[in-house]
Amino acid sequence: MSGRARLALCAVAATLMAAGALLPLVDPATWILQAAFLLGVQTAVGAATRRVPLARAVTIAVQALVTLTLLTLFFAREQAIAGLLPGPEAFRHFGELLQAGGDDVGRYSIPAPLSPGIRLMLVGGVVVIGLAVDALAVTFRSAAPAGLPLLALYSVAAGLSEGGGASWLWFVMAAAGYLVLLLAEGRDRLSQWGRVFGGGPRTPGTDPSAGAVAPIRTGRRIGAVALGIALVVPLALPALDGGLLDGTGAGVGTGSGGGGTISAVNPLVSLRDSLNVDEDREVMSYRTNSEETQDLYLRIVSLDEFDGTAWKPAKRHVEDVPGSFPTPPGLSDDVRRTEIQTRISAADWYAQDWLPMPYPASAVGIDGKWRYEPVGRTLVGDHGQTTRGQEYTVKSLIVQPTAEQLANAPEAPAALRREFTKVPGSLPPVVAETARAVTVGSANNYERAVKLQDWFALEGGFTYDTEVQVGSGSQAIARFLRDKEGFCVHFSFAMASMARTLGIPARVAVGFTPGSPQADGTNTVGLRDAHAWPELYFEGVGWTRFEPTPNRGTVPEYTRTDTPGTTLPNPDLPSRSSSSAPSAEPSSSESCTAAEKKLEQPCGSESPQAAFGATDDGPPWFAILGFTLAGLAALAVPLLPMLWRMRARSVRLGSHGRTEEDAAAAALAAWQEVTDTAWDFGIAPDDSQTPRKAAARIVRIGHLEPEAAASVHRVADAVEQVLYAPRPRPTAGLADDVRRMTAGLHATVSRGTRLRALLAPRSAVRVAWAASEGWIALKSRAMARWTAAVRRPSGRPSGQSSG
Repeated sequence: MSGRARLALCAVAATLMAAGALLPLVDPATWILQAAFLLGVQTAVGAATRRVPLARAVTIAVQALVTLTLLTLFFAREQAIAGLLPGPEAFRHFGELLQAGGDDVGRYSIPAPLSPGIRLMLVGGVVVIGLAVDALAVTFRSAAPAGLPLLALYSVAAGLSEGGGASWLWFVMAAAGYLVLLLAEGRDRLSQWGRVFGGGPRTPGTDPSAGAVAPIRTGRRIGAVALGIALVVPLALPALDGGLLDGTGAGVGTGSGGGGTISAVNPLVSLRDSLNVDEDREVMSYRTNSEETQDLYLRIVSLDEFDGTAWKPAKRHVEDVPGSFPTPPGLSDDVRRTEIQTRISAADWYAQDWLPMPYPASAVGIDGKWRYEPVGRTLVGDHGQTTRGQEYTVKSLIVQPTAEQLANAPEAPAALRREFTKVPGSLPPVVAETARAVTVGSANNYERAVKLQDWFALEGGFTYDTEVQVGSGSQAIARFLRDKEGFCVHFSFAMASMARTLGIPARVAVGFTPGSPQADGTNTVGLRDAHAWPELYFEGVGWTRFEPTPNRGTVPEYTRTDTPGTTLPNPDLPSRSSSSAPSAEPSSSESCTAAEKKLEQPCGSESPQAAFGATDDGPPWFAILGFTLAGLAALAVPLLPMLWRMRARSVRLGSHGRTEEDAAAAALAAWQEVTDTAWDFGIAPDDSQTPRKAAARIVRIGHLEPEAAASVHRVADAVEQVLYAPRPRPTAGLADDVRRMTAGLHATVSRGTRLRALLAPRSAVRVAWAASEGWIALKSRAMARWTAAVRRPSGRPSGQSSG
């Protein structure tokens, strides 16, 4: 097996080994077989085109074209031209599949079902990475940069996976594949040096690489040691949080000594995964000494950073959990409060990084590795710590401000206003316009907040619907205000955004409503109690809960209006979600189809997912495809002369004059390359001169060094043999002579001349000349045939006379 063939097989193996990290993401994993088949065909096509030989760019283009044809055959056969060739309909179908795949990725938990869209994303992504690896490692003979696409493939898989005990295996496989690729390239390079590195003589007829056994073996040992270091050292350094193999990805602190930060990771991901069950499973139960539990929301975390398309927790400083928490920010002594104690037991299956607690908590008693984030007053697990099976006690405050205290609240501190009233420029103007229209005539921020809440819950004509299509992108809030259908995420995100446009500090809290009271005095919280609500800041009271979502939770007493006929829930009664009475209607989980039960948001449940977390407001896929093709064409057209010269040079110098039959062709091709190369560097050809005089002219004008000059004369001598010798003999090394001449010219000209010779070679005009000559010949043949047809007498065979 040749070195390049071995390198191509190792490139396929490295790609598949890196793609192995994607296997846990979907079920079943049969897509890997299809990807392996496409990689094999793609590699075989590359090997065949390199043997022609074709220019490197042409080789990659042929591989891409064949791969696209096979993808069309597998995924868009009905839309293809003749069932095989990709056309507009096929590209449109690809766009639809990719869009559906993206939706499926956002809807399903891991492992997701292998839908057609997800299959196309996986298979297509692997073959694209495989093409990049093959191009770098085999076509361009540079295996080291091929690690970048392999790293990208592994990083995508590692970022989407949930970690776990087997994560180290995928890392080892990906790293081993890359090392095998590097070793294959090293073996190929060493084999070209013969026995110099082998430590002994090499027997004729044996594999040239056999002499490179010693350095290859050393390379393997170095690779194995490096891989072992990459695995072991990060685990031994606490500051690295477990390194690449940290399955939890928490990494929120740097040990027990205060400090560290908490990254802005969306907590909805963990909650979303927990919601992927077939029924309303119990998340936790709690017992409290408070007589009233309708306002006992269990808060997980606050989303306080808004970029116009998503609400997420900001990157915050974390510290050790204090024995007692400081007084909540903004809470003054004259506001009524009551301290209560709650004992919470989380389910064994419920794994959440953030600790659900009543807000504002004043003390927490819990075992495990937890860190305290003072701005949000939340606890977050450190180094993989979760709520799974945790039992803990929380002391918290029930803050009961009056409407008068909220209405008379002074202005918030400037630093807090700057952070929590930020509104990005991408927010549609209709959001601020609607906020001003709804709150017109309000005397203070409290009245504005209550009007916003009542408008969403009562007067605005909004409908609570968990089946509504979740909006996304910077226009999602505007669409929600227009369509007036949604669930808690829509209502809380929209009210918080509108409050910020009015200058009211606002954020969004994520957690659970109080749940359902039980006969034994405990309360149970299920998945369908998941909720999101806005928190607005009032100086003297602090962060204050509002409830704009109709028919969910309870409206706080300090915001209730005594309007007859109101449809707001009675705060003295359990909420719809917390009702413990059996329902005559089938539960949402019973009415779900099998496919719907796999959704991360079960039927009828309210998962506080990031409704405005992505964007779908861009141009349609076919427009993006058209722009992409136009951009590629705009880049490719100026490079056509360079590509033609590269191809012509490869063909001319690739021929060999080993026999008398092809000696003439090889010598003439080499001389043609000499004259064209000199032309590219500014030495125009002179067909009136003999090869010997033309060579002397090139040497004189090009100021060539003796070695390069001798190479030009050797090529000229070979051409003269072809022209004048009765039996021209083969001349070896003509291709090397041409390359030495090219290097000599390259060294004597200016940088601008070198760029002109590379990007806009003058000899490329031969393409236009050839096309012109072909067109003239075609017209001449057509004219000759037409003249012969006209002159031939009709109705008589040629050769007969009329008399």
